[in-house]
Amino acid sequence: MRFSQRQGLETPDAEIRFRNDAPDEMRSVVLDIAYELGLSPTPVRSLLCRVLRKAPNSDNWSEWPNVASECDDLIRACAWFEVYDIIEALAQEFSKPQFYDPTNGPGYRAERFSDEVNRYFRREGIGWQLVEGEIITRGTEAFESTIRGAIEALQNSKRPTARAEIHEALLDLSRRPEPDLTGAIQHAMAALECVARDICGDEKATLGEIIKRHPGAIPRPLDESVAKAWGYASEMARHVREGRNPGRREAEFIVGLAATVAMYLSR
Repeated sequence: MRFSQRQGLETPDAEIRFRNDAPDEMRSVVLDIAYELGLSPTPVRSLLCRVLRKAPNSDNWSEWPNVASECDDLIRACAWFEVYDIIEALAQEFSKPQFYDPTNGPGYRAERFSDEVNRYFRREGIGWQLVEGEIITRGTEAFESTIRGAIEALQNSKRPTARAEIHEALLDLSRRPEPDLTGAIQHAMAALECVARDICGDEKATLGEIIKRHPGAIPRPLDESVAKAWGYASEMARHVREGRNPGRREAEFIVGLAATVAMYLSR
């Protein structure tokens, strides 16, 4: 471990600057992390060629610099979203039995790979994160805290359906190359509606109807804000009209709001 890691020192998270992009520096860093954790250029090239559907250059056989240079060329030339496909493939590779670490136990190198990638993402303002071998969207610290809290609260209150809807909203925000923003809004509001129905015992009512029928379930005047958010979600995501598409910030706002209220109700 580096000095900074041993001492628990971290640079503050940078503002998210890259979402639909994979900067050149990041592409090189991904390879560096893979090499540091025990992969040599030849198996890295095999993985890159498999993900990108390319054939390896048979004239390159020496690890350094030939095969390593080929790896660098491959990852620099691919589309931005394919870089994240490569990161997921590398995470899967480090989970294989041959990377078992006798000192630190199974999964250690996969965990180290995830930690190093995510540390770089946070430091450089990359709007993604590697979680359990899967690249998913990353928001602000407040957004991340809200989503984690909601998922934990729904899990603890034994509401797997609502929890799954929040997870689906995250997956929709994480779609590559373009996120499914309307899908994210729909799933987030479905999670909130599911919790509200369960709390109030009104299994067929919409969220808007529940707010009217059960005053006090959400404290006033916050219930009015939730009702308006429900109306916005219905307008922008359920009853889609040409030329009216939600932006990412709006989608994240609705997902965060729905998660917060679902967490409040479930607790």
